[in-house]
Amino acid sequence: MTDRVIKVNYCSTTVTSRAGQGAKVLSELKKAGVNLAAFTGFPTRGGKAQLDFIAENMTPVRRVFKEHGWKLSKTKRGFLIYGDDKVGAVFKHVQKLADKRINITAADAVRAGKGRYGMLLWVKPKDFARAARILKAK
Repeated sequence: MTDRVIKVNYCSTTVTSRAGQGAKVLSELKKAGVNLAAFTGFPTRGGKAQLDFIAENMTPVRRVFKEHGWKLSKTKRGFLIYGDDKVGAVFKHVQKLADKRINITAADAVRAGKGRYGMLLWVKPKDFARAARILKAK
């Protein structure tokens, strides 16, 4: 199977870096029936953590955050890439951008089981359209 590269929307929030903070937010999204395409979280500074929510439709995510009075960033863009897991699967996408001198802001890749892998990839907003063309994103 050829890899799929999809343009995705995401929003982020900042929470206190304590056990259960991510679970609290994810629990409310689950209760509201929000199906995320991806989720990632990581520590920042000052005892805080950033949580990113990637969804096909950000409206339900925004609704949950508004109902709880939580702050959510403006909508940003990234890429969701997935396909057959093989040696160099991630490398080929990273190399395409490197060849065109596009810096990757962040990337997360994981083996998904049953011979599959998935990757989230972010570039600066000024590079997004060009990266989308290079990666042949839909």
